[in-house]
Amino acid sequence: HMQLVESGGGSVQAGGSLKLSCAVSGYTYGPYCMGWFRQAPGREREGVAAIGSNGNTRYGDSVQDRFTISRDNAKNTLYLQMNSLKPEDTAMYYCAAGEFVSGKDRLVSSAYRYWGQGTQVTVS
Repeated sequence: HMQLVESGGGSVQAGGSLKLSCAVSGYTYGPYCMGWFRQAPGREREGVAAIGSNGNTRYGDSVQDRFTISRDNAKNTLYLQMNSLKPEDTAMYYCAAGEFVSGKDRLVSSAYRYWGQGTQVTVS
């Protein structure tokens, strides 16, 4: 059973940066597609960024050119570098892992099987 633990969230002023990490344990996650999702109060969960086992990435339109997803398979860790943060980026951020996630589904939450508990990001 795969376990995901996010860290790195916090409060930051608009224009600032944060780097989220997601530590993966319980399984070799190399073959999995990994994603970051976020959910603000009263809103649906939104796909932020995803990275396949081959390193291909995909970003949501609202974070393109500001966020960067990366993975270190040797350390079993997923990252999300967030720059030029805006108040509308405020949300709980979750990392997720899924097998056999097609390219078109990489930002679709139902395509992912394993989820972390989330880390809060607040931008003011």
